[in-house]
Amino acid sequence: MNVIRVDDPDDPRLAAYREIRERDLSGRLGRFVAEGKVVLNVLFGARRFAAESVLVLESRLAGLAGTLGMAPPSLPVYAASQRVMDEIAGFHVHRGILAIGLRRRPEAADELLATLPARLLVLVLVGISNHDNVGAIFRNAAAFGANAVLLDQTCCDPLYRKAIRVSVGATLKVPFAMTGDAFELAGILAARGFGQFALSPAGQIEIGECVRPDRLALYLGSEGGGLPERLMSRLTTVRIAMASGFDSLNVAAASAIALHRLASC
Repeated sequence: MNVIRVDDPDDPRLAAYREIRERDLSGRLGRFVAEGKVVLNVLFGARRFAAESVLVLESRLAGLAGTLGMAPPSLPVYAASQRVMDEIAGFHVHRGILAIGLRRRPEAADELLATLPARLLVLVLVGISNHDNVGAIFRNAAAFGANAVLLDQTCCDPLYRKAIRVSVGATLKVPFAMTGDAFELAGILAARGFGQFALSPAGQIEIGECVRPDRLALYLGSEGGGLPERLMSRLTTVRIAMASGFDSLNVAAASAIALHRLASC
């Protein structure tokens, strides 16, 4: 490990870590923040994204030997006291493990789909702006073997720090593309021979009775508003059966049920 001890919170080499919370929503010039040992395991293990550096509590170094052993030997690993780390980040970093990752060149949906196998399951997120939900959906996508996630332009960034953390690193592993609007995505998927299911409490078919095509796109909309009616009219609508008098689930919970059913058939 290329360990570099730092004692000055104003060290210019640590500029990308400074005031993390305040800068999450305004962008980091092609960078993102990964937090925690589990997330770093995915970052270094999946190798979809490169890391620029790591900032870690001195007391956590020994326990991170295996994780950092997956990283390039030249990667700078800055070690600091709790006081110095908290001053840099602007809050108490209780996990004591941060990394700066480098974003990839953005992929268009059609470009990403061209790299995937013939039989595949793709999630399409429409208007999901809650970072917890996006992170949890990516975690479910990884758990049930979805091949990719496509997000329309109204969704939040999967590489926002909280989304990465909630996903336990899945946004760094599952291929994704943020592109265009939902109607554009529907046209791209239709041209590539996808069956397209829209998950909705008012769906015509119970998801346990669906016949899954080899190439399937599953659409998920925001809680409350759901998917636009004009979009659903172009798709096959499916629902999750529930007890009488209750017809909706959190979108992340619904994605887990739907993915479990569709991935196993």
